[in-house]
Amino acid sequence: MTVSTTSAASTEPTASASSASTAVEPMNLKIPLTGVVALLLQGLMAVGAHGSTTFNLTASSDLFRLGAPTLNARLVILVAAGIVVAATAVAFHRARSRSRIPTWVTVLIGIGFVIAFLAWAGAGRNGVIPLVTILSSALGLSVPLVYGSLAGIIGERSGTINIAIEGQLLGGAFLGAVVASACSSPWVGLVSAPVAGVLVALLLALFGLRYRVNQIVVGVVLNVLVSGLTGFLFSTFLSSSPSLNRALRLPTLAVPVLSRIPLIGPVLFQQTILVYLMYAAVAILSYMLFRSRWGLRLRACGEHPKAADTVGIKVMRTRVANLALAGALAGLGGAFFTVGSGLSFDNDMTAGNGYIALAAMILGAWRPLGSLGAAVLFGFATSVAQTLPVIGSSVSPDIISMIPYIVTILAVAGFVGKVRAPAAEGVPYP
Repeated sequence: MTVSTTSAASTEPTASASSASTAVEPMNLKIPLTGVVALLLQGLMAVGAHGSTTFNLTASSDLFRLGAPTLNARLVILVAAGIVVAATAVAFHRARSRSRIPTWVTVLIGIGFVIAFLAWAGAGRNGVIPLVTILSSALGLSVPLVYGSLAGIIGERSGTINIAIEGQLLGGAFLGAVVASACSSPWVGLVSAPVAGVLVALLLALFGLRYRVNQIVVGVVLNVLVSGLTGFLFSTFLSSSPSLNRALRLPTLAVPVLSRIPLIGPVLFQQTILVYLMYAAVAILSYMLFRSRWGLRLRACGEHPKAADTVGIKVMRTRVANLALAGALAGLGGAFFTVGSGLSFDNDMTAGNGYIALAAMILGAWRPLGSLGAAVLFGFATSVAQTLPVIGSSVSPDIISMIPYIVTILAVAGFVGKVRAPAAEGVPYP
């Protein structure tokens, strides 16, 4: 009797463990439901679409012209809806089988919805959708977001919360404009912009890492400090000395042959050096972060600093050095607002892009390529909002301008799926 009781007791944990291991995980319906919402909106667009839409697919420098086809708006919307239906069906199938939904499914849903929206926005209004212009502008507007999100990735992967990206962008914009004007060279301004980002990053390291002040609070304070300081200098010294705040622009560098490929050539390969450096930064960081000793040590400091310390990694030194690197990238992104765009410095001209960059970082799951995609999404929404009034669309640009912030809220709320921040981010060490 005792033996049977012991046997039953010994098998009870095994049975409970077995039942726990075979527990069915809930379906992840976020992406499929997004597809359904997109289909409902496309249905409303199809009902309200009348007339045709012209898509301008050609730039003057193309090797050959794709022309500007005029298509029936309702037909385009229905075809785009078909793409969304197929992608949503795949998403539902993968969700039912508790499998991971591929990224391309989400991309297809987004592309299908965008095509339908553009067809609806330009239908029956004698407006031409300048697709090349929209895409070029979207890439340009995403540049500071990409640099800012890369700065956030490096900081948080090493264990430091970098809320001060907004201040680093603004400082880079200010110093880039002033130095470029003083030296009459946008190239010198481009080189000096990262210095401002590094200075802000070192202040964050001093108070957040050395003196263990709450890193979020320090980041917000630094943003306010940089905003106030640049605003004071702008209203005093720059206003009285316009020669120190001139509109100088980096030259556009067209890549031979590649820049003449229709549609993608003018978008990707007729840009300034700042954009080409962005390509390189994303590619190099994607490789180094996950396939190099530097990346392994950086991630170890952000995930388990005690374990990193036991194998000889200097946690504090690693965090400070990478925070300075992150500040340099953010400062380089700030140069886009002045020497990268051919504008003089103005008060708070970054307009919250540092916070949007943080959202892009979260939306991209702390990965460079994912953050690049999120930043381009935000840039595209802004570009469309700027283009709609030009083509005479009745769609309010204010509604389109809300899209980046709506996506930000959804990203922070976790709607995009499960993303896990580095375990030791914001935790002082030792």
